[in-house]
Amino acid sequence: MLVEYTQEFWDDRYRQRNRIWSGKPNRHLVAETARLPPGRALDVGCGEGADAAWLAEQGWSVLGIDVSEVALERAHAHSAELDPSVAARLHWKQVDLLAAPDLPRDLDLVSAQFLHLPEPQRSQVFAELATLVAVGGTLLIVAHDPSDLHSGVGRPHQADLFFTAPEIAALLDDSWDIRVCESRPRVERSADGHEHAISDAVLLAMRRS
Repeated sequence: MLVEYTQEFWDDRYRQRNRIWSGKPNRHLVAETARLPPGRALDVGCGEGADAAWLAEQGWSVLGIDVSEVALERAHAHSAELDPSVAARLHWKQVDLLAAPDLPRDLDLVSAQFLHLPEPQRSQVFAELATLVAVGGTLLIVAHDPSDLHSGVGRPHQADLFFTAPEIAALLDDSWDIRVCESRPRVERSADGHEHAISDAVLLAMRRS
């Protein structure tokens, strides 16, 4: 087992701070799914639950999964603060993606935001996530682009964790319609207050058959 991807590793990381992430939904999730009709969604690596909560607010029924129990406890606590009708659409489950988990299928949306794994685990996990999408459903994968390694914004110094959108698109067969497959630029402010030009790898695909 890769130490960086165990429950113990991530539980320890979350315990180091009261909040790891911003509490806001990821911008590409909002931009790419805002026009989709709500259905059943899987938020992969849900962390403290901001993406799943936003989807539920849009009418989606969401299962948020993460390897960290600490993150899921925070996500559950956050969902308890939401409108009860929204909270009722949110569900949480501790899942180790590297242990061949039993996950729901025929989903309308599978979203993985900044889930970074080395090969061969990366291809195995993303290929399996693609099988969970129903015909007419959407797969959205967003990650730090490999160009960010030299951006000065504090990315991990492990080049094998980074990948491009075309690399993930290559895992999909001809039953998929690739809607977005690009390196998308944006500006991020680092801890020292400086702005840096960075890019995100964005893949949006719809299953045709």
